Amino acid sequence: MTANQLQDLLIARLTRQMGGSARRWRIAIGPIHLHDLATHAPFNWSVRPSGEPNEVAAIERLLDTVRLDHPVLTTD
Repeated sequence: MTANQLQDLLIARLTRQMGGSARRWRIAIGPIHLHDLATHAPFNWSVRPSGEPNEVAAIERLLDTVRLDHPVLTTD
């Protein structure tokens, strides 16, 4: 899975679970940051969510579950 695919997955799940627009969730999630596996094992990606406290909490909860299924991303 690529960073863009992961971002699309996160947006779709948050829109379905929490409501709101895909555009708003894309802004709240922000970019997916890729890291070198040599220094960031076992996950090579991170997100720095922003927005209202309830939005950040929803994103963080979702990230906890998504990381289990998609710990390593490939480059685009």
